[in-house]
Amino acid sequence: MTRLHRLLSAAAVCALLAGCSSAGRGSGPTWVPKPSFAGEGQQPGVEPVQPQPTLPSGSPGNRTAPPPASSSSQPDPAVVASKLTTPDAIAVLPDNTAIVGERTTGRIVLVQPQPGQAVKTVRTLTGIDPTGGGGLLDLALSPNYLQDSLIFAYLTTATDNRVVAFTLTGPVTTVVTGIPRGASDNAGRIAFGGPGQLYIATGDAGRAAAAADPAGLAGKVLRVSEIGRPAAGNPVPASAVYARGLHLSAGLCVVPDSGPVIEVDAAATAGPGAIDEVNLLRGGADYGWPKLLPSSTGPIAELPAAQRSPGGCAVLNGVLYVTSLDGQSLLAGRLAPRNGTMSVSSLTPSLQRRYGRLLTVVAAPDGALWLTTSNKDGHGKPTADDERVLRIVPQGGSATFPG
Repeated sequence: MTRLHRLLSAAAVCALLAGCSSAGRGSGPTWVPKPSFAGEGQQPGVEPVQPQPTLPSGSPGNRTAPPPASSSSQPDPAVVASKLTTPDAIAVLPDNTAIVGERTTGRIVLVQPQPGQAVKTVRTLTGIDPTGGGGLLDLALSPNYLQDSLIFAYLTTATDNRVVAFTLTGPVTTVVTGIPRGASDNAGRIAFGGPGQLYIATGDAGRAAAAADPAGLAGKVLRVSEIGRPAAGNPVPASAVYARGLHLSAGLCVVPDSGPVIEVDAAATAGPGAIDEVNLLRGGADYGWPKLLPSSTGPIAELPAAQRSPGGCAVLNGVLYVTSLDGQSLLAGRLAPRNGTMSVSSLTPSLQRRYGRLLTVVAAPDGALWLTTSNKDGHGKPTADDERVLRIVPQGGSATFPG
């Protein structure tokens, strides 16, 4: 069985992003301030918006959904942005607008929750290297965003994968550097489990053995403070490594209130024996990549064979949502505590073939889900409007959507 993961994010404080730290390799990772990453942008002049819920057509679990919407068809009220370039990263702001990051360009745009509104570029991060699946891979807001306006990003440079922090108008400061990069599998997701707990899911960078190395930063979930130091309570106090044995973390999401963190790992190979996993993270756990051991921690769920290649995950109202790129669908299963762990009900597909390949999904404070498409990745059938950003609202807070 294969295990693959991507995780978590953190926030930083320092007078306008000064004094943050960076991570290195070795048996005792240490972090030294390296304010070496540059960005540019303007403060957006946008007033808070009261979102108007917009709903897609199509019913849950329907395997004969309508054809994908295009620019020549009736406008789809779920499509809030179109014609973007590789939108991989989403963070929903407190006013229920969203910032969306483009993986290959480093551009960050502000998207309104209603369709038909202008999309505004608010910042561009420079120094991005999109080769090997890298680039601007994820965004997360500081837990103290209303006070510090900090945004965290996981990205790939020419020399490493790293986490940086910035405001929309200030300098960019490194938080963790030295995460290995490679010719492939430069995955990364970030999520905050609370103040002082930024989870960072890293890919194995094409080197499977690195995921099992307890001292390395590849193929791991790291947990650090907002300034990049090992978080309090980590399995090894001097190390940022929280969990290991992961291949390619596609999604990292936090269960609200109760606090567990879920990672969705993409299989390293295709074919009948490959398994995409949903993992409940535990400090010190080994999730079995590249070699499954008797002590390895098993998944709490697996993606159905017909719904392979996960792109992201989100938790909303007790329901876990996982996107399936190959299945062109959004999977949903209800979470429940079980014998000190957590169970997931059968993952049921919805929105099948409605928007093509679905990549990122995040939950918003107002009860909506935001998603991105990935139809121009060489595996999909793009429409004239791709790539798109979607905003949908589950029906009655459940795992289903109105027709």
